[in-house]
Amino acid sequence: MKPKHISLTILLALLFAACAPKATPMPTPDIGAISTAAAKTVIAEISATAAAAASLTPLASPTLEPTSAAPTVTVTMTVGVLTTPGVIGTPLGLCNNAVWVADVTVPDGEQMTPGQEFLKIWKVRNTGACTWGAGYTIVYGGYNDKMGGVPAALNTSVTPNQEVEVSVQFKAPTIAKEYLSAWRMADPNGYAFGQFFYVKIIVR
Repeated sequence: MKPKHISLTILLALLFAACAPKATPMPTPDIGAISTAAAKTVIAEISATAAAAASLTPLASPTLEPTSAAPTVTVTMTVGVLTTPGVIGTPLGLCNNAVWVADVTVPDGEQMTPGQEFLKIWKVRNTGACTWGAGYTIVYGGYNDKMGGVPAALNTSVTPNQEVEVSVQFKAPTIAKEYLSAWRMADPNGYAFGQFFYVKIIVR
């Protein structure tokens, strides 16, 4: 190649190089801006998720139906009764009753010697609904001394409202003082009923 042509070629190359646009240098990335943008993106996603959850209709809680009805307990109260011979199911306290009528022997305050034996007789009335018969007797009802009392068995039937004489064999105590002993009627089962009747003596 001729030197003239070489020079022209170099000159054109330089001219094109001078006219070509210069390359723009790449900017340095801003780390803070990137972090802020990422945080905004995460917040936006969380907000969108919360809004979507709030728009959902909650499911109704399931209602459990009992498979069978609860059992019902019924308590029945029954009034107690005493069974008396010949009378079944008579209400307690209404079948047998007795009241004192009179002292037949040994009036109150009778004086006795120490160890003296005596028979006390009372007259009582059957004021109950039952007839007294075999097995009815007199039982010790308390107070300060039984005085060795031995009741006599009832040897007759006593219908309601009928009166009868009942008795107890006693022995006066040996210590000198006043004594009082109480007795009652009782049915064949040993249940005492009715009024008390008494014997009152003075040992001299």
